[in-house]
Amino acid sequence: MAKHSDTSWKQDHPSTLFSNSVLKADRLLKHAKLHPEEIALEHAFNQIKHAENARFNAEQYGEHLDIVQQNKESLEQIKQQLHEMKDDMNR
Repeated sequence: MAKHSDTSWKQDHPSTLFSNSVLKADRLLKHAKLHPEEIALEHAFNQIKHAENARFNAEQYGEHLDIVQQNKESLEQIKQQLHEMKDDMNR
């Protein structure tokens, strides 16, 4: 059987990319909590932007919308926590 690419089709699927992006944002949030530095927050906020782009693509793709919705809710919680951390750092 011919190998079409070095990556799995699952990795290229929009809802999977969104799920992975949310997981990475969550990991960066946890890192920022352990190491509350400006750069850690910046990395987490950058990942959120990436995840929001992935969400848009996943919604346009139109499959697995239940999973997309769950990840969207998780991403909103992550954003809220990061904003609270940023506010606390600026005090």
